[in-house]
Amino acid sequence: MKKGKIILKIIISVAIIGPLALAFFAGQRPTAYHPVPLLKSTCPPGFKLNDNNECIARNLYSQYAMTNKAGVGGLKSALPKIRDGFSPQEIDLGRYLFFDPVLSLDKTVSCATCHDPNKGFGDGLTTSRGKNGQRLKRAAPSLYNAGYLKKLFWDGRASTLEEQMLEPLFSKEEMGNTLENLLHTINEIENYRKLFAEAFPERNRDQPIALNEITKAISAFQSSLISLNSKYDQYAHGYEEALNKNEIEGLNVFRSFVARCAECHTPPLFTNQQFAVIGSPEPEGLPLDPGAEIPFKDKSLRGAFKVPSLRNIAQTAPYMHSGRFETLRETVQFYTDGRGHAVPDGENLLIHWHIWEPNLTDYELDRLVDFLKTLTDESFKPQVPRALPSGLDISI
Repeated sequence: MKKGKIILKIIISVAIIGPLALAFFAGQRPTAYHPVPLLKSTCPPGFKLNDNNECIARNLYSQYAMTNKAGVGGLKSALPKIRDGFSPQEIDLGRYLFFDPVLSLDKTVSCATCHDPNKGFGDGLTTSRGKNGQRLKRAAPSLYNAGYLKKLFWDGRASTLEEQMLEPLFSKEEMGNTLENLLHTINEIENYRKLFAEAFPERNRDQPIALNEITKAISAFQSSLISLNSKYDQYAHGYEEALNKNEIEGLNVFRSFVARCAECHTPPLFTNQQFAVIGSPEPEGLPLDPGAEIPFKDKSLRGAFKVPSLRNIAQTAPYMHSGRFETLRETVQFYTDGRGHAVPDGENLLIHWHIWEPNLTDYELDRLVDFLKTLTDESFKPQVPRALPSGLDISI
């Protein structure tokens, strides 16, 4: 009887320690053992589940008809069409993948490395860092409300979230993986095989995990990152006391024909989704970044970058594609210092016509910053997983 108990203890020990030991010798750093739960069957906040198991966006902006394709975006403006219709299981699987460094070649870099939920889904760096801490060319943009965007990356070289996802996955400077290694790694993890079968029930459970399923799940999660309940939003929907006197003054400056901020950062998304040459300076010693000129093969877009959304802008310093400005006050000052004042010698850029010399006072600039801070809303910030299907540590 005693011998039988000893054998049972050995079997239990092997069952618990075995997977952790295998992870250790494979070069992984396992977290404390936690079984990965089933995927969520409910939609994230801001979405409603329909009869087809699809999460459909629902918010107060749905009640407005005018999309303000031209103009400066009134308070009762509608949002553009969002990328929705993903299942709750696809979204939750994407959440696990987003935080899992198993997607990178050396298992140290995840999507969240550059898009930290505690930093407005940016990374707080001048320019982002990739594999082995390698400095990248541009700053990481926030992912909030990414499901509404028609073009991705600062230079707009991707048109879908799935297309965007491929570049960091297989870039030697970022996650450094290869298609063959990625699929081999994911398919070797039993937890992921189970979760993918749950998220994509229409396929054969024995079918290998495919790249399009990985990118679809991550895109589903990114599309669920909604930020639409800021103080500004409450004011826009009719609660007049949501903004104080200084913030309302800042809103008036923002929307004025003198400052012209809203011409490009059009509410309620706070971007017109176009490209603009504004002549923002590069970091000291670096040449001009050609921006959208390269993917669009258009000389008129030299130095042009996508107009970013200003949602949660107070959380995502430093600013511009190059992270050149450390504070919002420095950033708004740039726009009043004169058209093209920071363009390098020898460059003849086609500066956007909204960039001019508004000659805003220090008081007006301070009020403008007050208003920009009212665009902060992280009430729907997703929960970071307690444990990952791969057994690796969370990488943020």
